[in-house]
Amino acid sequence: MRRADRLFQLVQILRNKRLVTARELAERLEVSERTIYRDIQDLSLSGVPVEGEAGVGYHLRYSLDIPPLMFTAAEIEALVVGARMLKAWGGNELGSSAQSVLDKIHAVIPAELHRHLEDSRLFAVRFGVREDLETTLDTCRHAIAQHRYLRLDYQRADHESSQREVKPLGLFFWGNVWTLTAWCELRNDFRTFRLDRISGLDTLERSFEELAGQTLPDFVNLMRSQCETF
Repeated sequence: MRRADRLFQLVQILRNKRLVTARELAERLEVSERTIYRDIQDLSLSGVPVEGEAGVGYHLRYSLDIPPLMFTAAEIEALVVGARMLKAWGGNELGSSAQSVLDKIHAVIPAELHRHLEDSRLFAVRFGVREDLETTLDTCRHAIAQHRYLRLDYQRADHESSQREVKPLGLFFWGNVWTLTAWCELRNDFRTFRLDRISGLDTLERSFEELAGQTLPDFVNLMRSQCETF
């Protein structure tokens, strides 16, 4: 956790208006008590009304209201465009989450910024149903997060079909096409699969560890080195 994030969380805990010991704070924030003492001192010096002492506990002397995040008009439009792209090209789950983010932002920003949420003329459009975006993308996302093997039926550009068991590593969006980068057990090498050419997909019970030479950073470094040779 970044220090700035830790200090923010520390203030949130102290806002409960009860004494909290340094040990409790250290356990909740997963740092040492010495770090908590330094953080409390820094908060006090910056004007946060922390009251208490080591061995007894800490709390805020009075209620502290933290202002909500504020956005510029350009930042609002960036969020709108990003959400529209995810709703069109990010699969069911990410699309729904993107709309939820916009709804939350709409609820907290000043009224004068509401029109920027609604009036942006930048769009991301997709026509028709795409199986790769309706189900395949979400399945791949979950398998990557859970480190689970995927079994996929794949059709290459020359229409040749094959079945692979792969370690899914990452997803890349290329404007109209998503690709899955994976470590292929059949080829014992990195392979990239277009999601719209996957005709069958199953998440296996088997989990995997990312081994040296088979990780996403290894793949990115390999691609970078190949590009630099041209």
